[in-house]
Amino acid sequence: MSYETLIRADVLARELAAGGAGWLVIDCSFDLADRGAGRRFYDAGHIPGARHADLENVLSGAKTGANGRHPLPDREAFVRAMRGFGADDDTQIVAYDNAGGMFAARLWWLLRWTGHRAVAVLDGGLAAWRAASLDLDADPPAPPAQGRFSAREPLVRTVAYGALRAGLDRGDHLVMDARAADRFRGENETLDPMGGHIPGARNRFFRDNLTESATFRAPEELRRAFEELAGGVPVRQWVNQCGSGVTACHNLLAQAVAGLPGAALYPGSWSEWSAQPGAPVATGPRG
Repeated sequence: MSYETLIRADVLARELAAGGAGWLVIDCSFDLADRGAGRRFYDAGHIPGARHADLENVLSGAKTGANGRHPLPDREAFVRAMRGFGADDDTQIVAYDNAGGMFAARLWWLLRWTGHRAVAVLDGGLAAWRAASLDLDADPPAPPAQGRFSAREPLVRTVAYGALRAGLDRGDHLVMDARAADRFRGENETLDPMGGHIPGARNRFFRDNLTESATFRAPEELRRAFEELAGGVPVRQWVNQCGSGVTACHNLLAQAVAGLPGAALYPGSWSEWSAQPGAPVATGPRG
């Protein structure tokens, strides 16, 4: 059995206690306000055997000033990184973080971008692991053998800036923005130079996918929320974005949990859109 969306802490612990053969756990902890914090979180205590994947160095690519704050990594460079973690094409990979899955979901999406199905996010993340009184390890694991991970046909879709902008007036896409409501309205923007949102976008704050205990809401509850937001627009027209293409992956994971796969990611998101000369910008609660 492979896990392709979420996995509970007790299930992961059972698999690891049985030897964890064919399993790879990756800690994606990070802090957008302190780029070195993720590694410090990992070093202070991680799931035994887990590797650390940094958002800036592994889960993102080179910035040009116009392609957003967290552009997608070079696909082959990402494949090499997964091999360096010891991943093979049949490895069950589990991603977790310290932030309700907002960074782990990025790794989940990237792995599906390289055609890897057997990847899941630890539901509740490190907090759920701690809540279950499971052990943590502050020592780095032994270096793994080089894996045989390969790029395969993508299981996910992307939409580029040009295609998204060209399709706005035609109604080709329904844009779902994963940022907090105030940033969506153009208020309290602290990460990007300009506030606002893509005209016509609808707001779905990614944290609304979670319960008070930071686990994902039930599939049927998520399905109702996204279908209500979409208002009858088919899933294949949905385009998920956020500030820089990271938390949009959380909405994509939630959609998969809800049984609504097939939506696209706009990787550059608001940080790319707002850097393009002449790109239209909307403010307020509606696009």
